[in-house]
Amino acid sequence: MILHIATFTFVPEVGPDDIAGLTADLHAMAADLDVLRSYHAGENLRLRPGADFAVAAVVDDEAGLTRYLDSDAHKAVYERWLGWMIATRHAVQLPLPDGGTL
Repeated sequence: MILHIATFTFVPEVGPDDIAGLTADLHAMAADLDVLRSYHAGENLRLRPGADFAVAAVVDDEAGLTRYLDSDAHKAVYERWLGWMIATRHAVQLPLPDGGTL
């Protein structure tokens, strides 16, 4: 299993309504993608310095990660929200033991 984590720092123009819309659309997208074993997305709680927003997705394998990231649903969220919101993006993929979840 693979844990995919993406973090985003947003441009100054991003407001609370944008973040709420992005979060809602990401969770709706995730609910419709059977390749995702676990999915969390949301605004940073700012308990420590870091990015503005993060996504954590668990998939079975590299093919599942590709299906998720290349899906029409993921592309639509990117086009509607992330494309204009992102100042910086970082992503990592970590191995999880079989059955691993967030």
